[in-house]
Amino acid sequence: MDEEYDAIVLGTGLKECIISGLLSVDGLKVLHIDRNNYYGGQSASLNLNQLYERFRPGQQPPPALGPSRDYNVDLVPKFIMANGNMVKILIHTDVTKYLEFKSVDGSYVFNKGRVEKVPATDWEALKSPLMGLFEKRRAAKFFSFCQQYDEKNPQTWRNWDLSRMTMHELYTQFGLDVQTIDFVGHAIALHQNDAYMMQPAMPTVLKIKLYYESMMRYEGLTSPYIYPLYGLGELPQAFARLSAVYGGTYMLAKPDVEVVYDEAGVAVGVTSEGETAKAKFVVGDPTYFREKVRKSSRVVRAMCILSHPIPSTNDSHSVQIILPQKQLNRRHDIYVFCCSYTHNVAPRDKWIAFVSTTVETSDPQSELAPGLQLLGKIDEKFVEVVDVYEPVEDGSRDKAYISKGYDATSHFETEIHDVMDLYRRITGKPLDLDKEDLRKRQESQ
Repeated sequence: MDEEYDAIVLGTGLKECIISGLLSVDGLKVLHIDRNNYYGGQSASLNLNQLYERFRPGQQPPPALGPSRDYNVDLVPKFIMANGNMVKILIHTDVTKYLEFKSVDGSYVFNKGRVEKVPATDWEALKSPLMGLFEKRRAAKFFSFCQQYDEKNPQTWRNWDLSRMTMHELYTQFGLDVQTIDFVGHAIALHQNDAYMMQPAMPTVLKIKLYYESMMRYEGLTSPYIYPLYGLGELPQAFARLSAVYGGTYMLAKPDVEVVYDEAGVAVGVTSEGETAKAKFVVGDPTYFREKVRKSSRVVRAMCILSHPIPSTNDSHSVQIILPQKQLNRRHDIYVFCCSYTHNVAPRDKWIAFVSTTVETSDPQSELAPGLQLLGKIDEKFVEVVDVYEPVEDGSRDKAYISKGYDATSHFETEIHDVMDLYRRITGKPLDLDKEDLRKRQESQ
């Protein structure tokens, strides 16, 4: 360990493993350390015995739940947008060769007390029970505009400057009602609150277009999401393999690892078991930098084991349901994530459902009630409240580059923005996903 590196990465959570892989591909000498003896950190997947050890120490799982080894329960479950930046990173780095993905069956929204499929296209809008006849036509025109919008082609703009027009003004142009705006903003554009309404419309239109393009990415998709077989815990290990292929060094089970700073407070390496590794900068999750982060929120998650699909989801084996804040008189949405044996995360005829939200009261568990009520009969339930931390500085001064904690969303869109921002802060350049991917580069060499 007494060596010099370009970068030291602390923690093997998904964000850290992606950064480690990307830096290794860029030619940097990377040392990756974790205090735990397993990969994944907060984004690990647990079998049933490990789940009970974590939440009910000393208890044995009931035999009716099936074999422990058949469970791969994510601590922070996130669906992946099929045409989003996460998939682009997977393809760009050729990490897809280590993984197998399966489509997610359905994307739903809670509206007026009912669970309904999210319409993402003009023709789906015309069939949706979420809207009346005239509203369907208005929504169809709105979706058609978003699908065809191209920021580089003025002919698709309708003389509207979306870099200046607010999203509220664009909605008004199409005459959309409050209920339609609610599910478009939260279940399609995936905004976590309504602040976007008074911001420029272009980012939201591009988010709606991404949802549509993700639906069209692969033949036969019935939602815009995909998910890895055996759970999200496979992703950190896949990026760890990528880093190792490009010379990265991994060390697990280093519980005493600490960041070393020089007299000016700049991170210059790490120490563990009496040895010191030096580096030009240090990257890591908030748990390795307690004095350099602040608590930004709290997230409550219920992990539930079911023996049936979630009612009103067309017997889907995998599904996302978003409960927009306005439907519940809350400040934050509630998210329902469900996966089953078809994604190899549970034994046959078992489903794993998560309900999560950002904590607003002194009774976090009660805040999940609207989501839990949608699940039907629950065999087992585990509840966890987690503090979410974010860095106080951007790392440019002290060379300590820190990721944010994982939010309550059931999709990866917010987290991938943090990964790309972290890469930009470290390297001083944006991550270019349009340049030639690794496989093509290797084939040309």
